Amino acid sequence: MESNLNHIFELQYAMDTFYFLVCGALVMWMAAGFAMLEAGLVRAKNTTEILTKNVALFAVACTMYLICGYDIMYGGGIFLSGITTVAEMDDAAIAGVIAASTEAGFGDMGEYSGASDFFFQVVFVATAMSIVSGAVAERMKLWAFLAFAVIMCGVIYPMQGSWTWNGDAVFGLYELSYSDYAGSGIVHMAGASAALAGVLLLGARKGKYTADGQIKAIPGANLPLATLGTFILWMGWFGFNGGSTLKLGGIGVANEVANVFLNTNAAAAGGLIGALIVARIMFGKADLTMALNGALAGLVAITAEPADPSPLLATCIGAIGGIIVVFSIVTLDKLRIDDPVGAISVHGVVGIWGIFAVLLSDADATFMGQLVGMLTIFVWVFVTSLIVWSILKAVIGLRVSEEEEYEGVDLSECGMEAYPEFVSSK
Repeated sequence: MESNLNHIFELQYAMDTFYFLVCGALVMWMAAGFAMLEAGLVRAKNTTEILTKNVALFAVACTMYLICGYDIMYGGGIFLSGITTVAEMDDAAIAGVIAASTEAGFGDMGEYSGASDFFFQVVFVATAMSIVSGAVAERMKLWAFLAFAVIMCGVIYPMQGSWTWNGDAVFGLYELSYSDYAGSGIVHMAGASAALAGVLLLGARKGKYTADGQIKAIPGANLPLATLGTFILWMGWFGFNGGSTLKLGGIGVANEVANVFLNTNAAAAGGLIGALIVARIMFGKADLTMALNGALAGLVAITAEPADPSPLLATCIGAIGGIIVVFSIVTLDKLRIDDPVGAISVHGVVGIWGIFAVLLSDADATFMGQLVGMLTIFVWVFVTSLIVWSILKAVIGLRVSEEEEYEGVDLSECGMEAYPEFVSSK
């Protein structure tokens, strides 16, 4: 009997670890989605720089989370000591895990490699930082952005993650009663809060707003690329939400994973349809960029609770997110908050909607719990980001010169153009 339990445990351990790693790889692929989306929505003269930002921020995020971020968020100090695996556990420790699993109804608990948990968590950090990249595009210095990424990924994001997903008390004062399955607030709103702080200090792109109050559209250079980026993000989101079950073994968990995948897809579809219809009503045209942001808004909206809603409710949650994002993008423009890709609206405003949409299907969630959790994340990330951005502005400056912005940051920051045969900044 004990031999059979050991064999079952080993199989479940392998399956849950493999599932974690595959989902983490899908989330890592979202980095390509953000890069393509942002490269498509900026002007051609800024393409190389935005691509450099995206690939560099991923490396910075992974390194800083390894050095100190994971330890702040979950403890363990893995940078120097590594992660203990089952292979390194003695027989008594393994027997204890099996006994606990059996008592809980073996097959529903499971265990997985600590290294797979780190890998899954680190790609979430990169996702949060990618949100900042698009919002400050076309006018921020590359090295100021990467300097901020060091602090964001090493301290700011992990600290609020320790209060939420790890359940630590906020500065020892109070514990959050906050439900956020895969991070509508913890990842998406946090990234948008950091982006908002940066945009407020950075200012708008030259020519975006005129002295007489007019708003001038600055179209992106490559909408096919932006569309490809959206599809990549849509696909990666199955790992983002699906992997947040943290395991796969057991009939109940497997069914939950299937529901998460179904609802994630349904919400994205609902978000796109909602945004497309509203854009048609408001602008008289089928606005592709609003449709793309609508799909992403639907995904952000369902991320806080993708397991419990019915498919119909998930579609409605996504559709509301898609409607909200159109009005939010228009409103921020009127407030002269220049966000070239709509990141603050998609991930921040709709992230807030996702936090409270949890109340529609999770009987254990409370309005006050969601409100306090949302405010804690926003205040912490926004204020600390504002401080870091302000220090960077005073020390090295945030913004490129007006001449460099006019010529394009590809040349001033990277020394090369993405489309040298078609675009010349000389």
